[in-house]
Parts: sequence; C-alpha cells; structure tokens
Amino acid sequence: MGGLFRRAERRAERDLQVNARATNEKIRLLARVGGALAEARNAHGDAFAALDAVIPWADFLTAVAEADRLSRPDGPDYVALASASHALLRRIGPAFLDGFAFVGIASCASLLRGVETMRTFYQGSRRSFPADLPTGFVRKSWRNAVHHEGGINGAAFELCLFAELRDRLRAGDVWVVGSRQYRAVEDQMIPTPLFRAMRQAGPLPLAVPDDPRHWLEERRALLAERLDEIERRAGRDLLADVRVTGTALRITPPQAVTPAAAERLAERIQTLMPRVRITALMTEVARWTNLCDDFTHARTALPAADPRVVLTAVLADATNLGLTRMAEACAHTSYRQLAWTAGWHLSEENYGRALARIVAAQHDQPLSAAFGSAAVSSSDGQHFPLGGRGEVAGTVNPHKGSNPAVSFYTFVSGRYAPFHTKVISATEGEAVHVLDGLLGSEVEIAVHHTDGGGVSDHVFALCHLLGFRFAPRIPSLSHRKLHAFAPSSRWPTLEPFLGNRIDEPLITRHWDDMLRAGTSVRMGVVPASLLLRRLGSYPRQNALALALREVGRIERTLFTLDWLDDPSLRRQASAELNKGESRNALARAVCFHRLGRLRDRTAESRQHRASGLNLVVAAIILWNTVYMNRVIHHLRGRGEDVPAEWLPHLAPLGWQHINLTGDYIWSDEPRIEADGFRALNRTPAAQNLNVPDLSA
Repeated sequence: MGGLFRRAERRAERDLQVNARATNEKIRLLARVGGALAEARNAHGDAFAALDAVIPWADFLTAVAEADRLSRPDGPDYVALASASHALLRRIGPAFLDGFAFVGIASCASLLRGVETMRTFYQGSRRSFPADLPTGFVRKSWRNAVHHEGGINGAAFELCLFAELRDRLRAGDVWVVGSRQYRAVEDQMIPTPLFRAMRQAGPLPLAVPDDPRHWLEERRALLAERLDEIERRAGRDLLADVRVTGTALRITPPQAVTPAAAERLAERIQTLMPRVRITALMTEVARWTNLCDDFTHARTALPAADPRVVLTAVLADATNLGLTRMAEACAHTSYRQLAWTAGWHLSEENYGRALARIVAAQHDQPLSAAFGSAAVSSSDGQHFPLGGRGEVAGTVNPHKGSNPAVSFYTFVSGRYAPFHTKVISATEGEAVHVLDGLLGSEVEIAVHHTDGGGVSDHVFALCHLLGFRFAPRIPSLSHRKLHAFAPSSRWPTLEPFLGNRIDEPLITRHWDDMLRAGTSVRMGVVPASLLLRRLGSYPRQNALALALREVGRIERTLFTLDWLDDPSLRRQASAELNKGESRNALARAVCFHRLGRLRDRTAESRQHRASGLNLVVAAIILWNTVYMNRVIHHLRGRGEDVPAEWLPHLAPLGWQHINLTGDYIWSDEPRIEADGFRALNRTPAAQNLNVPDLSA
C-alpha cells in the first residue's frame, strides 16, 4: 500500500513539473482578468468589456477549459489511483485475505465486515459486489471516491478497504490471529495472574517502587526543586552558554577542542602502526579471543573444523562481497565450503556471542579506559542503499535519497566498542529501537545518548522504569514543552516553555499496567521495539500509552533542566555521539563492495550483513586499541613525552594501515615476534627521529 501511494505521489509531482509553465500562464491570466474586473467594478463599468480588453471571449473559454484540465484535487486522486492499482489488488488481495484471520476492537466492526465480504466475494464467482457493502469504515477523505456518481465505485472501495486495514493493523486496532507482532498489546505482555504472583514474590526487576504515591511524591519534590533552581539561574542569566529571553531559548553548542599536541600524537601513532591485511588482522583477533569457538554448528553445537573458512564467510558478509565472489577472491576455500559453513555456523546467536567476546576484550584493554566509560553508550543509524533484487524489500526515506534502503542501527560504548546492531526500515523511527540494544547486550549500560531521532516520551518513561539514564541530544528544545505538577505561573521566566500539568491520577490508575509493561520488556516476553511501536502508533486514547507518556514527560523535563544547567552533560552527549558517527565512517570503508549497496532480499540475510560488518569493525577497533597501546609504550620507552591527558583524544578507528581490498589471503605471518605480537612499522619514515616534539 505504501508503494502504491508513493508511486501516485511521484506521478503527481511529474505531472506538476510537466504542466508548470501552462499552470503559471493560467495564474497570470487570472491575475490580469481579476485586475480588469476590479477596475471595472470601481469605475462602474461593463465587466464583459473589461474582460474582452484582456482576452477575447473565445480564447477565455478555451483557457477556462484548459485550467479545468490542469486542476487537481486536494490530496490524492483516489479514483485515478484505484483504477491504476485495481489489477494489482485483484492479484494480491485474495491471497492476502485467505492467508490471515483478523479480529479487532468494536469500532472496527464495519472494517472487519468489509474484509469478510471481500473474502467471500473473492472466493465466489460473482462479477459484481453485493448491494449491502459495509461502508462505515470509509473516512471522509475517501467518501467522494467510494460513493461515486450515485453508486459504489468497486475499485475505490477495494483500495480504501486495504488502506484502512493497513492503518488499523499499524495502530493496533486490528490484530492477526496467531501473529506475535500484530496482536493486542495487552496479550503481548506477561499474563496478569503471573505478574501478580511475581509482584507478590518480589522484588520486580525494575528501578521504581511498587507504590505510585511514593514515586510521585519524590518526583514532585525533585521537579519543583529543579524548576525553582533553573528559574532563578535563568532569570539572572547564570546558565552557562544558555540564554532565555521571552519565548526564545538559545544554547551555544559545545565546541570540541582537541589539543594540537594530541593531534600530532595521533599522527605519530598512525605512522608506527603495523601494516596488515584484513585477513591477518582477523586471524590475530581470533587467536586473542577464540571467537571462532562461538560459531558452532546449528545441530551438533561443535565449532567449525577450519576457523579460516568461518572468518572468510564473516568477511563475505562484512565487506558485502558475497559468498560467490569471496570464493573467487580467496584461494583457501570453495563456494561450496563457504555456503555450507554460512548455512550451519553463521547465525545471529553465534554472531552475538562472538561479538561479546571482542567487546569484552576491548573493554579490558588498558588504553580503552582512557577513551571513556564502558557504562556509557550511544546509538545511531547508518543508511545503506539496496540494489538489484534487494530493492523490492526496501523502503524509501525522502530525507535520505530517492532509492530503497535500510538502516543499520548500531550501539557504541564509551570505549568505541560497537556492542549491538540491528537492521531497521529506512522510514522507521529510531526511538522504538533504543531499548533493544540496551537490553539485548551483555554490556551493562548506565547512561545512553542518542540524537533527535531516538527521542520520545515513551522511551524516557521505559528507560526510567528499567533503570537507564536516557540522555539524548534533543533538537529544538524551545519547541518541546516542559511539564510540571504545579501551575506554570509559578515560574514566570520558564512559563513560555511549560505546557500542560502532569496528570497524576492517570499515572496512579495505570501504575500497575506500566510495571507490567516494564517487567515484560525486562524479562524478554515482548521486545521493547515492538511494544513502543504499537503504543506510539495508537490513534485512539490508549490508557497505557497515555500513562507512559505522562511519566516520560516528567523524566524528559528533569533531563532538560539538567541539560540547561550542566555544560558537561552537553559536552558528554556530543562526544559520545561523535564516536558513533566516526565508527560509521569505518563501517562504510569496510562495506565497500558493490558500492555499499545490499542485494539481499530477506530480513535474515540483511541482518547477517549487519552483524558481520559490526563484528569486523569491532575486531578492527580491538586490534587498533592493542597496537596503539604498544606504540605508546614504544614512544615512552624512547623518552618521548606522552601525557595521560592526551589519550582521551585518540580513537581506535583508523584503517589507513589495513589492506581491506584485493585477494583475501590466509597465510602465516612471518612478522609475529616472540611476545606473540607483530612488529611495529620499522620503515625509515616511521622511525624518523627528526619529527617535532609532541609536547611542543
């Protein structure tokens, strides 16, 4: 359905461009005619004489007819769209309705009757619709198209039925019998009797008390205290880099300042890093972490006989080369071996376990502690276009191009380790996926940062319930209303930015439902992304969604006040998000084959691509961290000054010293030294002692 409407929009845009000149001519004619008629009225003259002075009557009638031809209805032309898509719906519609059974809330009764009517019609031999077609679900914007020329337009009725069914499925008003994703939100959570037993046994795996009165009392006092403090400081212009003037709120973005000496140190380290093939790098990381032991056989649970075949298959995913071309580029293995290994040993569970080994090893490195905290993370999406047969499985995000694509949504720790990734639709909001990475990883995260795409009140609420500190970089803060328990007039400086008061009774009534939702997410009964997607799409006033929104408003307001008051929080968020963006550049360099266009049609294959890419990127980051640390020790051993305060400005994301292209050769490395590591770069340029002093 989305494709049908997108194609219709593109056709309308093309028609508008083609007819732009003729349309402009009619507008100019209207302006001239209108001006002449206005002058004639003011002078009490003859309107028809004034019109003839501008354009002959016959030409005027021709222009009116052409203007009528050029005119378009406001919004989509449903009749034309139904006529153009009727053949497609007749091919797909019967199979779709036969494949699923639908149920829904009472307000969707008319829609469900229409579905059953169409199912019966498709199965029968009649060529005309029955006279009693249910049309109660037809929205106002569709009525003229469906009730066309005194009767029912069959093609428009079918298109309207499927469009409304799509919207009701997306909103959660209609469910699919037997489906995990498209069923009632209440049915997706822990059953109420089981939740009551868990609550009685206690404690629940949440970070909030069972009694909403205690929580509300504490939040009420804290929010009032913080509003009073920010009101005082804003009124006296004491907020660092923040100006509040009337209805305007301006925050000066923090400037990342890297000392010139730290930049010279990074260049010096890059010069001394060993030159290495990606195959040798993966072999070395596998030797350090034993990651190949995690790629076990799906049936026997035994590791692969030849780890190099596993690593070759992983590189085929990561570089987007594919198994066929990888077999041609690697003399060590055949396509048959790669395909068998990929089918039996490469699974999402195995990828996850292997990635956890690499992340743990990278976090344990002494140098990684200088990069940041392992308990802080950020997440960001990276756009990957689809090509070939994969285009039919993608969606188009007009903000990121006109071609079908997907997004790899990746989580990066404060030490640069990418500990989770998942493939999402290019048109899907990132906010619903924030908690999946935090809950689906072995890394214990306390503070998480996102950009504006990851922000929603529901995410704030669930993060608070589950014990995460959600600290996003919210764009256009002045356009997002804050909320308080007391009247906004209590804080005159902040009053323009304060919205509705917090609905305490709503939170109290549905506190148990929110605890049940949070426990269901924590226990893995329902993915957080699925729950948030369903709650966020509800057009009706769902009580759980509204209650979570109120909790999210409280937490977002408290966070925003901290954001205004604490420049270090703003700097930390920018620094962590920059780490993720820099990691994306490395990922783009690794996934370079086929110009980075994915050709996979299935969601599983695309997820394998994302997991393989993330694993190889994590391996490069670990390898870089290890050898950067060895280079620093080497420099200090030669008497060069490398202060500890420069180390946080380094990043293990370089790839200039890694050969990512060409043939993929697996061979023993003669440059491994007695201590188990390869030698640093010994070329004269790298060992030149006439470089400027790093501390200069």
